[in-house]
Amino acid sequence: MTLFNQGKSARTVSKGVICDTENQVETLYTCPSNCRSEVSMLFVVNAMSSGTTSAEVRWYKSSTAELFRLIGGKNLAASESVLLTGATLVLEPGDELRALAHTQASPELDVMCTVTETFIPVG
Repeated sequence: MTLFNQGKSARTVSKGVICDTENQVETLYTCPSNCRSEVSMLFVVNAMSSGTTSAEVRWYKSSTAELFRLIGGKNLAASESVLLTGATLVLEPGDELRALAHTQASPELDVMCTVTETFIPVG
Protein backbone atom coordinates (compact mmCIF):
# COMPACT_ATOMS: atom_id res chain seq x y z
CA MET A 1 0.00 0.00 0.00
CA THR A 2 1.32 3.44 -0.87
CA LEU A 3 0.56 6.85 0.62
CA PHE A 4 -1.69 7.60 -2.38
CA ASN A 5 -3.94 4.54 -2.05
CA GLN A 6 -4.38 4.11 1.72
CA GLY A 7 -7.54 2.16 2.45
CA LYS A 8 -8.58 1.96 -1.22
CA SER A 9 -8.83 -1.08 -3.45
CA ALA A 10 -5.70 -1.39 -5.59
CA ARG A 11 -3.73 -3.87 -7.65
CA THR A 12 -0.16 -3.94 -8.94
CA VAL A 13 0.44 -4.93 -12.56
CA SER A 14 3.45 -5.15 -14.86
CA LYS A 15 3.28 -4.46 -18.59
CA GLY A 16 5.77 -4.82 -21.41
CA VAL A 17 6.16 -3.96 -25.07
CA ILE A 18 8.75 -4.70 -27.76
CA CYS A 19 9.71 -1.86 -30.11
CA ASP A 20 10.88 -3.67 -33.24
CA THR A 21 10.10 -1.08 -35.94
CA GLU A 22 12.12 2.13 -36.15
CA ASN A 23 10.19 5.29 -35.14
CA GLN A 24 6.93 3.40 -34.56
CA VAL A 25 5.22 4.45 -31.34
CA GLU A 26 4.14 1.54 -29.13
CA THR A 27 1.71 2.00 -26.23
CA LEU A 28 3.24 0.45 -23.11
CA TYR A 29 0.42 1.21 -20.67
CA THR A 30 -2.92 3.05 -20.58
CA CYS A 31 -4.45 4.08 -17.25
CA PRO A 32 -7.99 2.65 -17.05
CA SER A 33 -10.97 5.00 -16.82
CA ASN A 34 -11.83 3.84 -13.29
CA CYS A 35 -8.31 4.21 -11.82
CA ARG A 36 -5.38 6.40 -10.97
CA SER A 37 -2.04 4.66 -11.44
CA GLU A 38 1.34 5.07 -9.78
CA VAL A 39 4.31 4.09 -11.94
CA SER A 40 6.99 2.71 -9.63
CA MET A 41 9.37 1.10 -12.14
CA LEU A 42 10.37 1.65 -15.75
CA PHE A 43 12.94 -0.61 -17.45
CA VAL A 44 14.33 -0.29 -20.98
CA VAL A 45 16.81 -2.70 -22.59
CA ASN A 46 18.36 -2.94 -26.04
CA ALA A 47 17.85 -6.67 -26.64
CA MET A 48 19.96 -6.73 -29.81
CA SER A 49 23.18 -8.76 -29.87
CA SER A 50 25.00 -5.89 -31.62
CA GLY A 51 24.33 -2.27 -32.53
CA THR A 52 23.16 0.82 -30.71
CA THR A 53 19.54 1.89 -30.43
CA SER A 54 18.21 5.24 -29.25
CA ALA A 55 15.34 4.80 -26.77
CA GLU A 56 12.50 7.17 -26.02
CA VAL A 57 9.71 6.78 -23.45
CA ARG A 58 6.93 9.37 -23.29
CA TRP A 59 4.07 10.17 -20.93
CA TYR A 60 0.91 11.21 -22.77
CA LYS A 61 -1.26 13.33 -20.48
CA SER A 62 -4.78 12.89 -21.87
CA SER A 63 -6.40 15.84 -20.06
CA THR A 64 -4.17 18.32 -21.90
CA ALA A 65 -3.08 16.19 -24.91
CA GLU A 66 0.58 16.87 -24.02
CA LEU A 67 3.59 14.56 -24.41
CA PHE A 68 6.39 14.57 -21.85
CA ARG A 69 9.66 12.68 -22.40
CA LEU A 70 10.63 10.49 -19.46
CA ILE A 71 13.57 9.10 -21.45
CA GLY A 72 14.54 11.04 -24.57
CA GLY A 73 17.15 9.89 -27.05
CA LYS A 74 19.08 7.63 -24.68
CA ASN A 75 21.62 5.66 -26.75
CA LEU A 76 21.77 2.06 -25.58
CA ALA A 77 24.51 -0.27 -26.79
CA ALA A 78 23.70 -3.97 -27.30
CA SER A 79 22.35 -5.49 -24.06
CA GLU A 80 22.57 -2.13 -22.25
CA SER A 81 19.62 -1.08 -20.08
CA VAL A 82 18.13 1.79 -18.09
CA LEU A 83 16.19 1.23 -14.85
CA LEU A 84 14.13 4.05 -13.33
CA THR A 85 12.93 3.52 -9.75
CA GLY A 86 12.72 5.56 -6.58
CA ALA A 87 10.24 8.14 -7.89
CA THR A 88 6.51 7.95 -8.49
CA LEU A 89 4.64 9.21 -11.53
CA VAL A 90 0.87 9.41 -11.06
CA LEU A 91 -1.23 8.75 -14.15
CA GLU A 92 -4.83 9.89 -14.45
CA PRO A 93 -7.54 8.02 -16.42
CA GLY A 94 -6.64 7.88 -20.12
CA ASP A 95 -2.96 8.78 -19.61
CA GLU A 96 -0.49 6.58 -21.48
CA LEU A 97 3.15 5.52 -21.41
CA ARG A 98 4.53 5.23 -24.95
CA ALA A 99 7.85 3.92 -26.24
CA LEU A 100 9.79 4.02 -29.48
CA ALA A 101 13.21 3.16 -30.86
CA HIS A 102 15.36 5.27 -33.21
CA THR A 103 18.60 4.96 -35.21
CA GLN A 104 18.33 1.26 -36.02
CA ALA A 105 16.57 -0.19 -39.07
CA SER A 106 15.50 -3.31 -37.13
CA PRO A 107 15.59 -2.40 -33.43
CA GLU A 108 14.69 -4.71 -30.59
CA LEU A 109 13.98 -2.49 -27.64
CA ASP A 110 12.14 -4.08 -24.72
CA VAL A 111 10.30 -1.70 -22.38
CA MET A 112 8.60 -2.72 -19.13
CA CYS A 113 6.81 -0.94 -16.30
CA THR A 114 5.18 -1.75 -12.98
CA VAL A 115 2.18 0.28 -11.84
CA THR A 116 -0.22 0.24 -8.91
CA GLU A 117 -3.78 0.91 -10.05
CA THR A 118 -6.00 2.47 -7.39
CA PHE A 119 -9.69 2.17 -8.16
CA ILE A 120 -11.75 5.36 -8.08
CA PRO A 121 -15.10 4.78 -6.34
CA VAL A 122 -18.20 5.65 -8.35
CA GLY A 123 -20.40 8.38 -6.88
